[in-house]
Amino acid sequence: MKLAWMGENREIVEALIHYCNIYAGVYRIEKMNFRGIAYSYSQIQVLEYLLENEERNDNMSAIAHRLGITRSNFTKIVTKLCKKGLVEKVRAPGSKRDLNVIVNDLGRELYEDYTKGILKRHFEPMFRDLDKLSPEAREHVRDALFHAMRPRVDASGDPDRR
Repeated sequence: MKLAWMGENREIVEALIHYCNIYAGVYRIEKMNFRGIAYSYSQIQVLEYLLENEERNDNMSAIAHRLGITRSNFTKIVTKLCKKGLVEKVRAPGSKRDLNVIVNDLGRELYEDYTKGILKRHFEPMFRDLDKLSPEAREHVRDALFHAMRPRVDASGDPDRR
């Protein structure tokens, strides 16, 4: 049966599905290692967004939203990163209740080590292809992915992953 409803986008959708299915299969597995510390792609993503957040100053809910994960899942990952000695929770200035999560030196070293390998193994080929697109075309690809994958939010504030 021909899937005509996708039109000329079928090959792009197939590539996206392929990528997502492979990634979903390894997302939570702690198969990478740095100085005896096992970590997963989900943990490295949170670490990455926490590092980026040093300039953005988003709250933890906003970081979870940008990652496309629930607040509770974000909290669980942060707790694992704390136990591994990669991040620290500190009181927000002027607040007795709010916490900030700070990536420490070991977390930074792990992230630097990770980026060297992941760029070469996974992203350089993708970047070469994306570099062939105009900045406007890259914006359209980004927007298409964000709109297609934008989770619906239920009454609890958690994404509906249907």
